[in-house]
Order: sequence, then structure tokens, then C-alpha cells
Amino acid sequence: MKRRLQLFLPLAIFLGLCLMFYVALFRDNPGELPSALLDQPLPTFELATVKNPDRTVTRESLLGEVALINVWATWCPACRVEHPYLVDLANKGIPIYGVNYKDDQPEARKWLKTLHDPYRFSINDKSGSLGIDLGVYGAPETYLIDHQGVIRYKHVGIVDANVWKNDLEPRFRHLKEKALKATANNHEEEAI
Repeated sequence: MKRRLQLFLPLAIFLGLCLMFYVALFRDNPGELPSALLDQPLPTFELATVKNPDRTVTRESLLGEVALINVWATWCPACRVEHPYLVDLANKGIPIYGVNYKDDQPEARKWLKTLHDPYRFSINDKSGSLGIDLGVYGAPETYLIDHQGVIRYKHVGIVDANVWKNDLEPRFRHLKEKALKATANNHEEEAI
């Protein structure tokens, strides 16, 4: 009996650890990290754009439409993987704004010229201050904002067809419908 217990106990512990690991690994979407900024307005900022360092943009520059904000960098291999898909989304009319995170600006401009530019504009966040305010863990990260500039979803990792179809697109469409209803309600109130 004691011998059986000596054999069974380590096996039971090992199987228990395997079960806990499996549950932790597959329980949640690994690309979805909770953020303290969910359902909060975008942080305020005033930064130059990558393509035109003389042009300054602010939080208000991103208001008025449901959009994606993509954090990227030329030093990020995963950003290079997702970039062609972002170009496809932009070509389909999805508004995307870039945050070029802690990057060399001449390299970033070269990247956008060579690989095509999916962004309405890309913000030069060389110091990482906007990234810190957004709670960026690294690149790539993609935020979904509503038409009022409120962060509604955060995806960490590559955006590809699967992520778009299953995670981002349903939320994007829902927010777009809400924005259209809000606009229609505002027009009705103005007409009264």
C-alpha cells in the first residue's frame, strides 16, 4: 500500500500541474490583455507625425470615427508580419492610425515608403510617452476606439485575418452601428 502511494502521489501531482497549465494556457485569448484604459478616453497628447515632423496631432485628431490604433516599430519582427494585412484593411476602408513606438524616424519613413502606408497618419512616439500612457507592453498592439475616442478593446500581438474576423471586426461593426445611431439621434434632436 505504501509503495503504491509512493508511485501514485507524484503521478497525481504531475497530472494536476498539467491540467492547471492546460487550463491557464487555453482559458483566455492570449492576445487580449486587460487594460485599465478600457472604456476610458484616449490619453491627451501632442506629437509630430512620422511622415511630416512639422505636423502636430492630438487626441482630438482621432475623434469622429471608429478606428484602429496600431502600435508598431521597424525593430519589431511581428510588426513586419502583420503589416501587409493592415495594408489590406486600410485598402478596404478601415481607418487605422499608427503609433510608431520608440523608433528611428528615418527608418520608419523608409519602412512606410517601401512596405506601403496603411495609416491615416502615424504618430512619432520616439520617447514612448504615448505608449506609456496607453499601457503598451510592446509592439505590435492594436486598440479599437469608438467615434468619441474611447478605448473599447486592446489586442496584443499580430493582427491577421483570424484576429480581424473573430476579435476586431465584430467589435468594429458594433461600434460603427452605435456611432451611426448616435449621429441619427443627434440629427433628429436638431430637427425638433
